[in-house]
Amino acid sequence: MRLQKASRYALYAATELARDPVRQLSAAEIAAIYDISLNHLAKILRELGRAGMVEAVRGVGGGYRFIANPKRTSLYDIIELFEEPAGEVSNSGLEGAKTPVGKSLIAVTTEIDLIAEATLRSISLATLLRDAEAA
Repeated sequence: MRLQKASRYALYAATELARDPVRQLSAAEIAAIYDISLNHLAKILRELGRAGMVEAVRGVGGGYRFIANPKRTSLYDIIELFEEPAGEVSNSGLEGAKTPVGKSLIAVTTEIDLIAEATLRSISLATLLRDAEAA
């Protein structure tokens, strides 16, 4: 599974902010850590805010902080904000989709997508942080 750029940036931001929920980081600080586009990241942080995962703190020393529970927030919870769900992608309009081989390929790729989704649902942000700190 290849994630969209927005999903990767959202995972970077959420993970960095969840590392210490009391600490506030600016979008510029997060962008610098991961060498990513500040403009793109700012849009992603707004979306994470609308989803109730991060909070913008205004004023001197302001920035963003993670307000969701990292133990209860799965990677899928973040990714689903930026990706089309696997079950909603229609393959019926693709070339060869109505042939026996095409139907079989669609079944296999759909199963792969569902397995990937189940895996992402099973990994919390806290687990990702623990694994990253152990690496």
